[in-house]
Amino acid sequence: MHPVDPQPRAITQAVQLIRDGGLVAYPTDSGYALGCALGNQEGKDRIVRIRHLNDKHHFTLVCADFAQLGQLVHIDNSVFRAIKAATPGSYTFILPGTKEVPRRLLHPKKKTVGVRIPDNRLVQALLAELGEPMLSSTLILPDETDPMTEGWLVKEELDHQVDAVIDTGECGTEPTTVVDFSDGAPEVVRVGAGDPSPFE
Repeated sequence: MHPVDPQPRAITQAVQLIRDGGLVAYPTDSGYALGCALGNQEGKDRIVRIRHLNDKHHFTLVCADFAQLGQLVHIDNSVFRAIKAATPGSYTFILPGTKEVPRRLLHPKKKTVGVRIPDNRLVQALLAELGEPMLSSTLILPDETDPMTEGWLVKEELDHQVDAVIDTGECGTEPTTVVDFSDGAPEVVRVGAGDPSPFE
């Protein structure tokens, strides 16, 4: 797909696949990610299998805009201003989930979830067509530390494990910077593509 001006027909096909229970690998501003519909339990299980994740892993809900994000997590005013200033961008924020988030997507003990608004035209187009956030996880393979960044490599590696690989050529190469707000104060738990200094 075209990275700046994705073809509407291709976006519609990809979104239909997601709505039908598919799992897609898609490029973001921070490497490739795996994505499926929020209610897709099998999709979540497939992500866990591909990435060898444990139950402590924070899944990310990828949102189109701040309004969508605000329905999924509890944000007080000071946190609101900090996150608003950093979005869209290469950040994932960990916050307490609202009742809108299925319980199985929340961290088992903390009841938190990751949320993010990517600065990426393709992802924005997918989310606009989907009309709801997407359940997502950075595509970092077991024993690797960096996300996958090349569509053809993703296809070669995961051809039988995902239903589609969306390829736009180059994408961001660093994972997101992860900021944990679950206790109210920001804690930078992973330094990545987003500048951590506003949260330190």
